[in-house]
Amino acid sequence: PARHFDTKTTEPVSFFLSGLEELLCWQPDGNDDFNVCTVQLAKRQPPLHSKRSRTLVCHDMRGGYLEDRFIQGSATRNPYVFYHWRYIDIFVYFSHRTVTIPPVCWTNAAHRNGVLVLGTFITEWTDGEKLCESFLAGGEEASRSVSEQLARIAKHYRFDGWLVNMENTLSAAAVKNLPPFLRHLTAQVHSAVPGGLVIWYDSVLQNGMLKWQNELNQDNRVFFDACDGLFTNYNWKEEHLERTCALAGPRQTDVYVGVDVFARGDVIGGGFDTNKSLRLIRKHGLSAAIFAPGWVYEHLGEENFLHNENKFWGLLAEYLPTHSICMLPLATSFSLGMGTSRFLDGKVEEAGPWYDLSAQEIQPLYPEHEGRLSTSCCLQDAWCGGSSLRLQGIIPAGEERVAIRLFSLQMPAPPKLFLTLLYKLEGPHTEFTVALELTTWDSGTCHEGSVTSLPEPNGRHHPRFLPAPPPGLAKLLASCNHGSHGWTSRCYELELQDCSLRDLSLLVSRQQPSLQEMPFSCLLGEVRVLDAASVAATPPQVQSLLASQLWWQ
Repeated sequence: PARHFDTKTTEPVSFFLSGLEELLCWQPDGNDDFNVCTVQLAKRQPPLHSKRSRTLVCHDMRGGYLEDRFIQGSATRNPYVFYHWRYIDIFVYFSHRTVTIPPVCWTNAAHRNGVLVLGTFITEWTDGEKLCESFLAGGEEASRSVSEQLARIAKHYRFDGWLVNMENTLSAAAVKNLPPFLRHLTAQVHSAVPGGLVIWYDSVLQNGMLKWQNELNQDNRVFFDACDGLFTNYNWKEEHLERTCALAGPRQTDVYVGVDVFARGDVIGGGFDTNKSLRLIRKHGLSAAIFAPGWVYEHLGEENFLHNENKFWGLLAEYLPTHSICMLPLATSFSLGMGTSRFLDGKVEEAGPWYDLSAQEIQPLYPEHEGRLSTSCCLQDAWCGGSSLRLQGIIPAGEERVAIRLFSLQMPAPPKLFLTLLYKLEGPHTEFTVALELTTWDSGTCHEGSVTSLPEPNGRHHPRFLPAPPPGLAKLLASCNHGSHGWTSRCYELELQDCSLRDLSLLVSRQQPSLQEMPFSCLLGEVRVLDAASVAATPPQVQSLLASQLWWQ
């Protein structure tokens, strides 16, 4: 069927549903299996329901379903990718189709990094009016069948809920049934999808008029009260934020203030000035909805995309609370899910462009300090996948080392950890060494090694270098003893008692003391943090393996 498979290549593709009839007729289908997310939502701290301000990204690019619709990837050169997952909470895939089911590659990549994914249910113009009339004005049964189908679709494809966007006027009968519809949809999504969400876009008023408010007020509050949050329109000023705060009360973090990165209309910020709008939103303790950050790709072009993307998010970083990983193992080769070649064990396995967000690995923080440190993606050389992480900066005059924070952690430390690192030094200055550093939260009980050891100052731990991996782990940690193609591998162990892990950093140190600043540049190919006990356990055997839908070429 053309919906599930590309008519030119027969490859499986992600799809949308057009109109009410397609939505109500939808049934799970064997051809659907490719579209089901295969990655469970990773746990992270703090959880979404904490009262901290959140960040939502709404991805709207050229109508959607571009190269990202190819479920098994494509040979796309310079594709659009998103990888600043540590800085956001919710990812919305937006298009102008009635029912936008997020392409599964986005859900896989987001879930791997602990981010929720929402589809979009949209009605607009006169067709939208007719569609709303047919299911909202016709009584409870019709509207309930729509909300039940939307919840079934989210559950089946394993994404996390819906943005509901009605951009058309509603009759008195239809608008009267809208809050009950939203309440029922929200309840259905909560019961079908653990941690699921329904967010309403600021468009229609309680009298049925289409009039964007740019705030939460008495005219749209009835819809906010019926679901998990409100995504406001973009043309707000600070007084709108003040009124919103007063009305939202304890639910102020459920208001996602819209920021259009394309700066259409009378808006604050946009483009590389988006930080101006975020500063005001955070000043009032509200959540932010960043709309169309693909501006970086569409407006500034594909050639320098990765550089511009890091600049864009680097400017926002101080207003984006980051998230901590709270489960081991942590293992990543930093691959973006795209590249100009595919690498394995440090050498090119297959040359040529590729794009597959499902193959994107866990992404780190991307710390930037003007003139002193930059973190970027390197497509020209990698250990595994399509890219490595490039760290460039300076060790300041008189200082021995710098610590570059890669991941924020929040979990109890197991008694014994193994850590592995694959790296490559770059450039003319290689008089420096790199190693891993783990920090722990301050606590009187935390000790490294035996109870008699002294607590580390500032909770900084430097794992012990192992010249060879311990017996029993050699197979898993084979990379520890065969760095190749210029890559160096290191294996470490660390024993801790009653500690809680806080940060994983890369420590860059001088080999000789010096009063001059020293530049450094290195690539990280892979990092792993493993609980020694679970590594030693025999992995469960795979059983009942089935292969279907085979197409030999």
